[in-house]
Amino acid sequence: MLERSCVPAPVGCRVETLSYILLAGLALVLVVFLGMWLTSWRQTLPCPVWLAWLVEMENPFTRASRAAVIIEQLGVKPGMAVLDAGCGPGRVTIPVARQVGAGGRVVALDMQTGMLERVRAKAAAENLTQVELLQAALGEGKLGSQKFDRALLVTVLGEVPDRHAALKEIYEALRPGGLLAVTEVILDPHFQRQRTVTQWTQAVGFRTKATHGHGLAYTMILERPLEGAAESQPL
Repeated sequence: MLERSCVPAPVGCRVETLSYILLAGLALVLVVFLGMWLTSWRQTLPCPVWLAWLVEMENPFTRASRAAVIIEQLGVKPGMAVLDAGCGPGRVTIPVARQVGAGGRVVALDMQTGMLERVRAKAAAENLTQVELLQAALGEGKLGSQKFDRALLVTVLGEVPDRHAALKEIYEALRPGGLLAVTEVILDPHFQRQRTVTQWTQAVGFRTKATHGHGLAYTMILERPLEGAAESQPL
């Protein structure tokens, strides 16, 4: 029997080896995803810092979670004050900061020091002095009242233990007429359905202004009404 050798066709062997490496990488990502997905059924956990590289990647399979698309749908304009709640490594924070410009303000909130350090490094590299870091968990009451024109929750709502308190805090932190974008993608282990998000957000007074995408990948634009608000009900 002839033994297989890479000598006659080194290029083919290199391609084959590269294919194995790519497959191994995809398998690793799949295992991590399934592990987080199974864990999410039992408890709410933020994305660990060591997986920040995965969060930083723009999803090639869905338009809904792309930073530029979310910013456009939310109507972020120069000079605005924007909250990126559960900012992670700043995948959306930095594009938002570019959009609001030097005259605007972006507060990047996250409970993990490692994630905020990544945001700090990215902002410093581009001299984006309008980015402010806030280490806190949503619902702790650290955002203040009527401070923001816009807010974002990008694939993070399912990681929050007390969603009622978190959404109520964001509602109160927005100015009347302010908008919140909630983005959910089925590939996220903590994915939440539109109907569920609608129930949670309406319970604290938000009104749905628009919904972009479809059931498996979408962004809901929610408004704090200019006049009055319905009594919030515990979830």
